[in-house]
Amino acid sequence: MRRFLAALFCLLLGACAHAPQGSGDLGLVIERATGSIQIIRNGPRPAVVARVEGLGDLSHATAVFSRDQRYAYVFGRDGGLTKVDMLTHRIAARVIQGGNSIGGAISQDGQVIAVGNYEPGGVRLFDAATLERLADIPATPLAIGGRNARAVGVVDAPGRQFVFSLFDTGEIWRVDARDPRHPVLDRHAGVGKEPYDGMITGDGRHYIAGLFGEDGLALLDLWHPEFGVRRILPDYGRRGKPLPVYKMPHLEGWSVTGGQTFIPGVGEHVVHVLDNTRWRLTDRIEVLGQPVFIVMRPDNRQAWVNFAFPDNGKVQVIDTESMRVIRTLDIGPGVLHMEFTPRGEQLWISVRDRDQVQVWDPYALERIATLPSRAPSGIFMSSRAARMGL
Repeated sequence: MRRFLAALFCLLLGACAHAPQGSGDLGLVIERATGSIQIIRNGPRPAVVARVEGLGDLSHATAVFSRDQRYAYVFGRDGGLTKVDMLTHRIAARVIQGGNSIGGAISQDGQVIAVGNYEPGGVRLFDAATLERLADIPATPLAIGGRNARAVGVVDAPGRQFVFSLFDTGEIWRVDARDPRHPVLDRHAGVGKEPYDGMITGDGRHYIAGLFGEDGLALLDLWHPEFGVRRILPDYGRRGKPLPVYKMPHLEGWSVTGGQTFIPGVGEHVVHVLDNTRWRLTDRIEVLGQPVFIVMRPDNRQAWVNFAFPDNGKVQVIDTESMRVIRTLDIGPGVLHMEFTPRGEQLWISVRDRDQVQVWDPYALERIATLPSRAPSGIFMSSRAARMGL
């Protein structure tokens, strides 16, 4: 009888150990200096669940998630595409698909991964389940150097489409990947000088590319791509004269909410507010330094802003009703990224130079947890799986 009870106890204990887990509260933190990521859990008790190593050069790494939020796809600067199992805390698959990748996207149906490359220049499509290469989309060849234009700003769009920009040749390409082994391309040339990044609005309609080489932005309406790319905000950018820009803001750092978009000023201590209907500036909010990322609390009442050096130890909170800064927070040196939990009860902040991630209550404006992390940069919650362009 004792042996039977002991065996039954062990059986029950094993069943508990292998109980199904959910992935909705999970996320990951890029540890850029060590080629590793941390799997984190948000909620009442914020925690680091595990560390996964062996992901290569993560100095400019980003990530997207499978539809069921179980798998993260991490894009590394060494051209590595790594599929990480968020539940077993292991690398499920990894390929070196190019020489220098700075980001990618996952298709609307979760079946295709698109990776943008500096080297060899262009975009490659992969099967999300196996990481088998499905197609190679070389960018426009350059006259000098025997290489192709660098692909930037890769995003997913409705109808199993991808959109990206070419930095060296001033183009925006739209990819119809319904047959991912034979993608169909729609090319738009002459969009502006040196598009350095791109973003898509949450409804998947408008793709916007930032221009490094001149003022303004390039906008493609995906409802009407036949109308081509048009220039918006002609005064946005360097304003015709050289400015000391310590860090170019990524367009993923814009916050699109309702009928407005909050965008960082380039070389300015300003957050611009943009009307999404007419694509015109409606307000300017003076801030502490040069803004890099602006993240919106999910209820749209607050926008949190971090800054380039030398103000990268601070974060400011903007009230979106009054359009005023309501709090300046001293976070610590090297604030690189911020990410809200899905319902907005927490904001996670990476503080690279203190080797920590801080968790804040955005309603009380109080820090509620501090977690150790090795030179953290990007923070990505698995809830991104349900959103376009993230």
